[in-house]
Amino acid sequence: MSDTKIPLTPELHRQLAVDLFNHVWTLMKMDIRTRAQDDEMLHAAHASRHHWGQIGEPVNFARGEWQCARVYAVLKRAEPAHYHAQRSLAICVEHNIGDFDLAFAYEALARAAMVADDEEEMRRYLELAREAGKKIAEEDDKQIFDADLATIQVG
Repeated sequence: MSDTKIPLTPELHRQLAVDLFNHVWTLMKMDIRTRAQDDEMLHAAHASRHHWGQIGEPVNFARGEWQCARVYAVLKRAEPAHYHAQRSLAICVEHNIGDFDLAFAYEALARAAMVADDEEEMRRYLELAREAGKKIAEEDDKQIFDADLATIQVG
């Protein structure tokens, strides 16, 4: 093994964070994944969040936590989905991040509750998500949010 180390510059952290984030989406969009691809998706989401943690801003942290929550929801793992959704919401609240990110933090909590079969919590967070979604400024972002929210099935 070589002793040569690649310096993790801010630019490299940023590139890794972005590339890993996008790779997770590629894996999530697959209709069928192997167990190894599920593991890859999960590890890539955490790695992306780690790299954002080195050089990003709170909005990047909130989005990274949201993506971790989404991956866990896709994998039907309610407890870690809820944990990362709560982290996303806490970061939004602490740093006064609204709009798209706040709406998606509530969406993640609703989705985690759906995975946990907790209909009462799911309905509560869906309502909060809808209210936050009404405040999304960009119409394109609002359409993305509304389409995503529609995939959460009540009852």
